[in-house]
Amino acid sequence: MSDIDWIVLFITLLLIILFGVFKSRNIKNIDGYLLGNRSLPWYNVGFSVMATQASAITFLSAPGLAYSSGMSFVQFYFGLPLAMIVLCITFVPIFHRLKVYTAYEFLEKRFDIKTRSLTAGLFLIQRGISTGITIFAPSIILSTILHIDVTYTTLVIGSMVVLYTVYGGTKAVSYTQLLQMAIIFSGLLAAGFMVIHLLPADIGLKEALHIAGKSGKTNAIDFTFDLNNQYTVWTGLIGGFFLQLSYFGTDQSQVGRYLTGSSIRDSRIGLLMNGLLKIPMQFCILLIGILVFAYYQYHTPPIFFNGLETDKLLKSEYKDEYNAVLENHQKLSAEKTVIIHELTKAVNQDNDAQVNASREKLVHLNEVGGQLREQVITLIKKNDATADTNDNNYIFLSFITSTFPKGFIGLLIAIIFLASMGATASAINSLASTTVIDIYKRFVNKNGSEASYLSASRLFTLLWGIFTVIIALYASKLGNLLEAVNILGSLFYGTILGIFLVAFYFKRIKGRAVFWAALLSEVVVVTIWELDVIAFLWLNLVGCVAVIMIGLLLQSLWKDRKSAID
Repeated sequence: MSDIDWIVLFITLLLIILFGVFKSRNIKNIDGYLLGNRSLPWYNVGFSVMATQASAITFLSAPGLAYSSGMSFVQFYFGLPLAMIVLCITFVPIFHRLKVYTAYEFLEKRFDIKTRSLTAGLFLIQRGISTGITIFAPSIILSTILHIDVTYTTLVIGSMVVLYTVYGGTKAVSYTQLLQMAIIFSGLLAAGFMVIHLLPADIGLKEALHIAGKSGKTNAIDFTFDLNNQYTVWTGLIGGFFLQLSYFGTDQSQVGRYLTGSSIRDSRIGLLMNGLLKIPMQFCILLIGILVFAYYQYHTPPIFFNGLETDKLLKSEYKDEYNAVLENHQKLSAEKTVIIHELTKAVNQDNDAQVNASREKLVHLNEVGGQLREQVITLIKKNDATADTNDNNYIFLSFITSTFPKGFIGLLIAIIFLASMGATASAINSLASTTVIDIYKRFVNKNGSEASYLSASRLFTLLWGIFTVIIALYASKLGNLLEAVNILGSLFYGTILGIFLVAFYFKRIKGRAVFWAALLSEVVVVTIWELDVIAFLWLNLVGCVAVIMIGLLLQSLWKDRKSAID
């Protein structure tokens, strides 16, 4: 990056941090630290909810996912608006009426302490690991820009976010997220226009989408009912609905965001705002990835997008082999450019015969390109057996740093940092609040002072921050980070949602039955995932239904046994 980019990045980050520090001054009790004194308006709640979900992973991995696999991931969010409506009707008024700090306090009132502790424990495991992954995402950026090992950048980024969160608490998180989302929306809009501007003079948005479509990248909607297909309308509406319902209804990182609302109305409007804006936002982010794909049809793309690994190859004994593959790759790219121009011309002239002929040639050249890429990956593995050979998360970053003008690169990098700061700060804050309220205050120090609970909140924020940084150091082994986070969530969210649905709607099921039903359901979910029987989004439905069905069965058995004894 240029000096201008570094200045833009530094000023943007400093502005956000100072704004959060200013807004969170005079925090004197646990209610202010964990829930911002429950005083925030609906628009603050809405942007905070969006910012918590939209981490750096969203802005790094989603364009890369669209570049390599197409638009189908947008279907993942189809169940979100429905989930927001259900939450507004059921979860929100109950949590507000009970004046809880965490979602899991309610479970002790409804069931018992062991069910509350189990659910809180499942959340802490899932959210602690996934937060580590969100810290790793911006670390990739610094690693790529500065060409230093990602371990060091992970430590720097993690430390910055942890210290910022320890000081400010929820109020700092919520107010900074409001400013973050304004900058993020503006930057993404500008990025979209910039990608279109970088296309050849005779290629506009329509032509770019035609080219991407002929390459199978604009597959946004798939009505196929296939349990093994991860992204279809049905997995999004059904599996995605249960995942989003569990995430926003039972995950403290989100519950804590809308509990800050000054009223039930403010919390509801904030959630509905998220439901309405999230799908268009995600569609636009994926669309940017599609446009990047179209751009590289007219320009030579990197054969491998992680520049750190290819730099290692150039300094290794495999340098000559790599250069030979690179030369073939450049020749292939030139051939593709000719075919793409033929295809563009045929599309504009509605010449279907020429379109099909050009498309077949393009498919063949893409297959050859895939073989050349595999040769490079093989060389990377030979040179370093521990190397990260999945470059999906580097695609958009590589494009930005190689094509965007000075100053604009710094802004885009700042956007990704801001997203990471918002999501990570919310998650660490929720981990601390759950630990303090559901474990420390419940079992260790039941009658402590406000000052002692505030000190404990800051201490656990620091400890969870350290834990998530440790997890981040191993996140490079997980492939596409966006999918990794959602797979991890699907392993736990269905079971957690099942517990809450039983609490709300199945009054006959008691604490003992739901506790063992949850444990057995989690075993079922993990087993199905290990066997790779169905796509991961369906695990949310499986876990939820399993808790309810096993709970009903166990309650019936134990009730019949008790009746027989009596």
